[in-house]
Amino acid sequence: MEDTFKKIYQLKLSMKGIVPQIWRRIQVPENYTFLDLHNAIQAAMNWDDYHLHEFEMKNPNTGKLVKIGTENEGYDDFSDESLVPEEKAKLSKLFTLENKDALYTYDFGDDWQVKVRLEKILPRKEGVEYPICIAGKRAAVPEDIGGIWGYENMLEILKDPEHEEYEETVEWLEEDFDPEYFDPKDVSF
Repeated sequence: MEDTFKKIYQLKLSMKGIVPQIWRRIQVPENYTFLDLHNAIQAAMNWDDYHLHEFEMKNPNTGKLVKIGTENEGYDDFSDESLVPEEKAKLSKLFTLENKDALYTYDFGDDWQVKVRLEKILPRKEGVEYPICIAGKRAAVPEDIGGIWGYENMLEILKDPEHEEYEETVEWLEEDFDPEYFDPKDVSF
């Protein structure tokens, strides 16, 4: 991506349906496409992009809801609407300070929903590598955990080392998973 941008979009990414909330605050170049944003969300949430995804957002010019994503096989099974190609859709054309919310859905099986909210448009800072994650709370949900129900079940199991599925769950999570831990410095785009 050419380095010609002058402004930064500060976005808050909030997982829907999980309390206490899992969220990230990221700053991305104004010339980002929704494909770039998808990649940034994947990095911020520590996901591996194994699943289908789409964005939904109002078009500020028409007031109509548009779906933005990738045309691919299998997509038509989930949707009968036409899709705006995410590699062509620019954040700067859809996000405005009056039209600041989008919904990102990832993995139509687990159905993770991330609210994407434009918080501020800022001048670019010299010497900062964008995109950047500047804040957040709690570890992201592990991929393929089975949606919100599966995630809550996993948290219950992790609280109880005597639980019959404890060993298996810890092994499946691979590393020392701490649902409360998050450090923005760990995010690499």
